[in-house]
Amino acid sequence: MTNLVVRTQVKEILKESGLGLDNLSGDFMDKLDEKTKQLILDAAKRAKENGRRTIMGKDV
Repeated sequence: MTNLVVRTQVKEILKESGLGLDNLSGDFMDKLDEKTKQLILDAAKRAKENGRRTIMGKDV
């Protein structure tokens, strides 16, 4: 499976947060990719149920 979330971008978000956390385990990225994929599929389903072929922010 292709990674949907880019590790370096996640690390940049953490750096900018100022929380002092900067390490990511491999299983975190795997789970984040799974959640992201499910979020996309759920949004697509919502759009289809509403008769649209375009996924919009409100579908998230």
